[in-house]
Formats: sequence, structure tokens, C-alpha cells
Amino acid sequence: MPQRRSDASPLTEVMLANCATCPHRALLAQEKCAPGDVCLMAQSGRQIDRFLRRHPQLAEGYLADDFWERRAIAVRYAPLEALRRMPRDADEVVRRVLVSRLPMDELDGYLHDPDREVRMTVANRLPPQRLHELIGDADYLVRLQVAKRLPHGHLRGMAQDADREVRKEVARRIPPFALSLLMKDDDVEVRRIIAARMLPDDAMKLLADEDWLVRREAVLRAPVEAIAELVDDVEPDVRAVVRQRLDEFLGEEK
Repeated sequence: MPQRRSDASPLTEVMLANCATCPHRALLAQEKCAPGDVCLMAQSGRQIDRFLRRHPQLAEGYLADDFWERRAIAVRYAPLEALRRMPRDADEVVRRVLVSRLPMDELDGYLHDPDREVRMTVANRLPPQRLHELIGDADYLVRLQVAKRLPHGHLRGMAQDADREVRKEVARRIPPFALSLLMKDDDVEVRRIIAARMLPDDAMKLLADEDWLVRREAVLRAPVEAIAELVDDVEPDVRAVVRQRLDEFLGEEK
């Protein structure tokens, strides 16, 4: 169901529509609608949705309705061909529902929609090979959706994103051999993620990181011959991991 606007009054949820003026009043006698519960004319998204779920054949007639929520719910149930004929709706909620239903190859007109949630929905539905078109989106939440779905081979282009949440997602998904792109990231959480995934030789480069959790992860992955210098690390947990790995290595040597 479309999200309710913050400016909608809770009183509209309990007000009854006037059945006498309803164009579908014949359904009442057939018990196919119910005032206050299943009603197309109510100012209530729940009631409208219940009605159109039962009578989806009526949805197309309300794609141009004055009430934004009625239009948005009608978009959910109307035939796809009717949606294709719709002019661009002024309401962002209606557009969000619309882009969730249009085929993936018909979303071009919404790539730069002014509403970020519309663009986020597009980012969730575009074919992965087209997601590069949203890499430069102005909103970090849109770029975050892109980073979650972009093919691994294209994630390098987002390694220097301005937002740390986007870079963290890149750090989780980029192939291990490319993690060095994020090794000098300013954000410690990004470095912690990559330290836990790096290849041994790359992990060596993080043994001197200023953050002890990064150093600890690097110690766990770096070649054992490279970690001896951290046996006297200022952080007890790092020293403990170093000694554990060295003891295991020496035990194997015997």
C-alpha cells in the first residue's frame, strides 16, 4: 500500500463515504463493498486497496482521480497497457508505484525523477548492466542501491564515492584482488571491512594501520612471516592474535 503522507489526518481513516453519490453503489446491495471497510470513495488507503483488490477491473477508471492515494492504488491494479498511456503523474507516490510495475526496459523516463525514492525503485529494478547510468546520482541512497546490485567488474568506479555508506557496500562486494583501492580510505569502518577480506599480500599493507581492529584483521590474513613486528603492539588483542598465529606456525614447523 502506498505510504501515507505525514500531512494526512487520522480522522480520514474513519470517515464514511457517501454511498448515495457513489457510482458503484449497486455493489453495496450485492455485499461486494462495505462502508468503513471496503470502499473506493473513502479517503482511506486501506479501504480503497481492499475494494480494488476485489474489483481490479475498475482500477483503470481511477488513474486520473483527484485523490493521490486513490490514483496510486489504482496504478497497482490497473492493466499495464493503461499505465503506459498515463501522463506523468505530479505525485511522487503515484510515480513510485508506477515504476514498480513498468517493465524494466520502460524506466528510462524515471532515471532522473526529482523524487529519490522513485530513483531508488528504478535502481532496484534496472538490469544490472544499465546501473552505471545511476552511479553519479546526487543522492547517496540511490547510489547505495546501485552499489548493492552493480556487477562486480564495475564496482571500481564507486570506490571513491563521496559517501562512506556507499564505499562500505563497495568494500563488501568488490573482488578481493581489487580491495587495495580502498586501503587508504579515510573512514575506519571501510578499512575494517576490507581488512577482513584482503588477500594475504595486500593485508600486509594494513599491519601499520592506526586502527587496532584493522591491524587485528590484517594480522589474521597477512603471511605469518610479516606479523612478527606486531608482537609488541600497543593493543592487547592484536598482540594475542599475533602470538596465537606464531605459536600455530611454530607448532606446525615441529
